[in-house]
Amino acid sequence: MTKTILRALKGEVLPTPPIWMMRQAGRYLPEYRETRAKAGDFLTLCYTPDLAAEVTLQPIRRYGFDAAILFADILLLPQALGPKLWFETGEGPRMETTDTAAQVANLKPTEAIHETLAPIYQTIRILTRELPTETTLIGFAGAPWTVATYMIAGRGSKDQAAAHALKSHDRPTFQALIDRITEATVEYLSAQIEAGAEVVKLFDSWAGSLKGQDFRDFAEAPTAKIIAALKARHPGIPVIAFPREAGQGYIGFAHRTGADCVAIDNSVSPEWAAANVQIDGCVQGNLAPEHMVTGGQALIAATRHVVKAFSKGPHIFNLGHGITPEAHPDNVQLMIDTIRGT
Repeated sequence: MTKTILRALKGEVLPTPPIWMMRQAGRYLPEYRETRAKAGDFLTLCYTPDLAAEVTLQPIRRYGFDAAILFADILLLPQALGPKLWFETGEGPRMETTDTAAQVANLKPTEAIHETLAPIYQTIRILTRELPTETTLIGFAGAPWTVATYMIAGRGSKDQAAAHALKSHDRPTFQALIDRITEATVEYLSAQIEAGAEVVKLFDSWAGSLKGQDFRDFAEAPTAKIIAALKARHPGIPVIAFPREAGQGYIGFAHRTGADCVAIDNSVSPEWAAANVQIDGCVQGNLAPEHMVTGGQALIAATRHVVKAFSKGPHIFNLGHGITPEAHPDNVQLMIDTIRGT
């Protein structure tokens, strides 16, 4: 097996860690902005397979990353269940709210999602043909808790207050929504794998706001259920889980969920993550994304620091969160050159 990402996910310790970046197809790249302008709007870009494949391929052509991640959005799945989704310029996503028992009951049946999401699978099929043979193709979905926060509030929020309120005041409705998202996510990721995704990743961007038993019930349990179902259908499929800002919750997360790799954000040090998380297997991370903006010697030093801290176990180099639009493309190249020693 030559694909370095797949080797790391199987637990192999490689002399140079494989590299990709969250949001590597994004607004920091001039070629992305050009293709986005051609599409007209973000959702059209996601749902037009030729254009979505093109922006997925752009960072591979430019940088030679070891993995490409499907260009899509975590809110396409809830949209496929019925609620309207749109993007406000400069403000991000807006969605029809789903916060009552009746609204949860009125979501479309899980098997109906493929009607909306068929273009996403077509994007994957194009990428399977077009990607270099050494490049791993990663599919993804949002984890149920994070997707639920958007469905309940109708938008992103810093504290996820609306979701926490529903969880406290009407737990049966909240649990029913989590269960529906969990079931749909299994079908969505399974279809991505059938189309050609070689790895899938679950993004739980707001996992850090769940504490104690809630973290176990709504971050760990749905993730474990999704992973078990995917591995039953697709034996050997590797899964990366990203419970962002989980803190102590990172410890044992792979063991409790069945994830092959845990992605780590930059709120914890690489040394801490190596000692507490990498002991269970592959980790991914965790350079602070601001280095992609500021560059220079600090970027080189921080990159070497991350590589060294994780060098004793399986590691996929990534940022601690997505690259930002303010990042400079040259800083990405500097990071790659530093890792690969060129």
